[in-house]
Amino acid sequence: MPLTSTDRGARPRTTPANAPRRIRPALLATAVCAACACLVAASAPPAPLGVGDRLFPHLGNPGYDVTSYDLSLTYPGRNDKPLRAVTVIDARTTARLDRLNLDFARGRVHSVEVDGEPAAHAAAGEDLVVTPREPLDAGERVRITVAHTSDPLPGKGPEGGWLRTAGGLALANQADAAHLVFPCNDHPSDKALFTVRVTAPGGHTAVAGGVRTDVDRDGASTTWTYRTLHPMATELAQISIGRSTVLRRTGPHGLPVRDVVPTRHRAALEPWLRKTPGQIAWMESKAGPYPFETYGVLVADAATGFALETQTLSLFERGLFTDPAYPAWYVDSIMVHELAHQWFGNSVSPHRWSDVWLNEAHATWYEALYAEEKSGRTVEARMKTAYAASDRWRAAGGPPAAPKAPEPGNRLGIFRPNVYDGAALILYALRQEIGRPAFDRLQRAWASRHRDATATTADFVALASETAGRDLSRFLEGWLYGEKTPPMPGHPDWRTGG
Repeated sequence: MPLTSTDRGARPRTTPANAPRRIRPALLATAVCAACACLVAASAPPAPLGVGDRLFPHLGNPGYDVTSYDLSLTYPGRNDKPLRAVTVIDARTTARLDRLNLDFARGRVHSVEVDGEPAAHAAAGEDLVVTPREPLDAGERVRITVAHTSDPLPGKGPEGGWLRTAGGLALANQADAAHLVFPCNDHPSDKALFTVRVTAPGGHTAVAGGVRTDVDRDGASTTWTYRTLHPMATELAQISIGRSTVLRRTGPHGLPVRDVVPTRHRAALEPWLRKTPGQIAWMESKAGPYPFETYGVLVADAATGFALETQTLSLFERGLFTDPAYPAWYVDSIMVHELAHQWFGNSVSPHRWSDVWLNEAHATWYEALYAEEKSGRTVEARMKTAYAASDRWRAAGGPPAAPKAPEPGNRLGIFRPNVYDGAALILYALRQEIGRPAFDRLQRAWASRHRDATATTADFVALASETAGRDLSRFLEGWLYGEKTPPMPGHPDWRTGG
């Protein structure tokens, strides 16, 4: 999908709803037929739609391109109560629409407006189906305003969406759970700018992805406003609310770095957090300039079992840094994994979820490379171990570029070993095939050519071929899509099945 426009305005309809219309007699029959067709379409039962993603068929919605989201949330002071919310979506239609579907599946909808006019709405599956007073023509700018609740659920949040922490809330939207928090076009192919406003009672701090633009204290509550300066996929949105402290430091080239930590654990976490500027500098030496306006680490006081590369503010569970069972080299490499995603997965996002290997292969690659350069744990040894398991991973999860669909009820089911170390093997094989200088040029070119956009596996194959100066499609075909793992260049002795 083309890069979305940064124009946040919504222009009025060409013909206002209350303006008289003149129809020439010769066109009367056509107009009546068109009106009848609209009536039939509008009277059909609302139905969930999707953009045709093979892994998530009902995710995203056709017919429009979101340019910006404006989220206003009011936190009640308890993380087991719904937040009051208003979501404003500016979009540009790409087709004529009698109805417009949004992804939204958790929360109560109080009202919907389209360009300031009340609009009918109904739930259909995990969609909110909006019917404006008049059909929308292709090429229109439209503003949809939804007043709703945003509802956390008990537990650690395996369903995705709001993650309840010891002192508040954070977001874990990957892969398809942003619509459990706010109405949206919940697919990475439709990136947009975000403005987030959070109002919370005294003693709480709210932080979101992007840069802080305003803090408004009003009596017993405070409202924080954050804006992204680059488009973002919905699954990468982050909002933290809690009894937190924001720590600030400076990264390479004056980059603002801010970390969000539970106040009572601030001292224990500082030795890890001070490493971030150096890790950013290391990644820049490999992949080029850091692609966003800020970076930082969000430490959630919760047992999640995962880390998450939310844009400009990566999410980690506190135990990663405080549990002595995790060796220092491992913690460092996980920090670099999520940092690398800012280039690979966030700035360059997958056009379809089948392209997720492009995210995880690169992040795993730099995780391994950092462990090699800083701790002596060689990439070759890790890749040899992965090669031995690769056929087993492909059988269980599919080839890296054609992963099997997740099991019902398991939203994280696509994140199997085949798209982590199994996909990093593709990068290792490619480096073996084309040599390190060409491979390093490819990595930097990939991050710069597709910055702030989406890309596909075919795009990667094309750029690899261009960089190498020869067609690599046949070489990469088996690595990307084969049921069995191809022979590893330079290592004829490596065997699968170990």
